[in-house]
Amino acid sequence: MRRGLLALLVTGAVVVPVAAAAAHPEIPAPAPARVGTVTAATLDRAYAANRANAAEASRMAAAHGDHGRASAVRTMADPSRHYLSFDARGPGRAVEVLGDLAQADRVAVLVPGSDTSLDTYERFRAGALALHRKLGTRAAVVAWLGYETPGTISPDVLTTTRAEQAAPGLHAFTARLRALNAQVRITLLCHSYGTAVGARAANGRGVTDLVLFGSPGTGAGSAADLRTKARVWAGRGADDWIADVPHARAGLFGTTVGFGTDPVSEAFGARVFAAGDGGHSDYFEPGSVSLANLARIVLSRTSEVTRA
Repeated sequence: MRRGLLALLVTGAVVVPVAAAAAHPEIPAPAPARVGTVTAATLDRAYAANRANAAEASRMAAAHGDHGRASAVRTMADPSRHYLSFDARGPGRAVEVLGDLAQADRVAVLVPGSDTSLDTYERFRAGALALHRKLGTRAAVVAWLGYETPGTISPDVLTTTRAEQAAPGLHAFTARLRALNAQVRITLLCHSYGTAVGARAANGRGVTDLVLFGSPGTGAGSAADLRTKARVWAGRGADDWIADVPHARAGLFGTTVGFGTDPVSEAFGARVFAAGDGGHSDYFEPGSVSLANLARIVLSRTSEVTRA
């Protein structure tokens, strides 16, 4: 039955995006700014260069007639924004910092799931802002859109291929954070498809906690299979539709489809935290049980984390 459900998912995922792809021509954008190796002394310079790149990308998109992209990127070029990297080509990538990265003793790195691009970035950033407000000044938050996320309705969202391609970049990023601030403790907060990315990068130095929420699975059979020294946490809101995704893996059409063991199951072996009654996009909702527990994990107040 699970194999049949996966086959149906593949069939539905292939039809829609093929027709849609032709309706989205490439949007012109500048090459990313050359900022070199970022240190505590050069952070402000890097931030300024990436904001200038975003402003130029907005002008190019407007000249091309794509006013939606131009507006989205213009917002990102605001003087208050701080990017370690920015790339407006294609669906786009951005790594934004909230807080004082050089002085923070803890950094939460948010890894997004499917359908996150520059066009939908502000929705992703809203969660990072809510977490940063909850954490206070001792911690920084990084909104890491460092990979091309799959579409929710696409063949790519049914396999771990994009995650395997993205994980080395996330692993390298955590190493750069440690080089920038040797004392920092890093928590990877991974949502939905992003859990498959984070699970493959959690063995980096300084990563103390890996948090999987709204996860379809990671491709691993258990937390032990991730071979990380980080504490592994998992949570799912009571109204999250991801619970209905088949937790299986199967070979179909020459590739492996599905994500395997449910991370909130006893068989996976993660520390399961209470995530409240919210849905798939509600984990950072201000005042929510899930946001409170995510903040406690980042701050290592693990005895206060409420369990499911």
